[in-house]
Amino acid sequence: MNRMPAVAGSFYDNDPERLKESIKWSFLHPLGPGKLPSVQNEKNRKRDNLFFIVPHAGYIYSGPVAAHSYYYLASEGSPDIAIIIGPNHTGYGSYVSVWPKGYWDTPLGKVEVDDQLVKELVEYSEVIDIDEKAHMYEHSIEVQIPFLQYFFNSSFKIIPIVVLMQTPEIAAYLAEGIFRLMQKHPDKDIVVLSSSDMNHYDPYDVTYKKDELAIEEIKKLDYKELYEVIEDKDITMCGYAPVMVSMILAKKLQKKPYILKHATSGDTSGDKSSVVGYLAARFGS
Repeated sequence: MNRMPAVAGSFYDNDPERLKESIKWSFLHPLGPGKLPSVQNEKNRKRDNLFFIVPHAGYIYSGPVAAHSYYYLASEGSPDIAIIIGPNHTGYGSYVSVWPKGYWDTPLGKVEVDDQLVKELVEYSEVIDIDEKAHMYEHSIEVQIPFLQYFFNSSFKIIPIVVLMQTPEIAAYLAEGIFRLMQKHPDKDIVVLSSSDMNHYDPYDVTYKKDELAIEEIKKLDYKELYEVIEDKDITMCGYAPVMVSMILAKKLQKKPYILKHATSGDTSGDKSSVVGYLAARFGS
């Protein structure tokens, strides 16, 4: 079964050429990296950055921030598998839902779901259900795929996962499943994209301060403390479980966190009265 685009024409352009232009714009924007990456094509390269945090708003708001993570990812070449984990905004489906097989369509073409690795991951992790309903209208994974296609066309496969029950326990189970999958397939080049926006709809100064509290815990790789800070300080970060997964995996694989860019919708739109925070980060050596 193919998963058709749910937010083409709203979160990003549904015309392929204009979509490519908007991705290029994201990289060249003053808040972006300022240039396009040179894509590494050597087959024998060693990937350093395995885990990333990426935002998932409309490209005109969060694209330049997202471009920082994709700059590093593309610089190290096409992965074999991109495990993309996002929050479940719609409320449909299971606590943790994976799309099982087929293709995800975007205006830039189709990307295949690695159905064999999906089956293995469901076996390894006690919390993942095969569930398409959770994905039908969810944007947090979909908006990542054109960025990957821009550089890699269809040379990679995906494992799309959305998380409804965002607790440290669920994140730990999910991370353990992914860790086992990576250990089982050392020959596969697997990256994990944790899709999350930061604090929502407070004034610029408030959002920036709240985001910084969460970012401090991300830098410490303390996923339980990140959860506590989000709860205690009323930080409306929407994808904290996906981020906790990358933090746990980074610790297991001795990767360090690097904050690449922190900005808000107010930085791109100019309206700072009510903003959403965006973060790009990588976990590498």
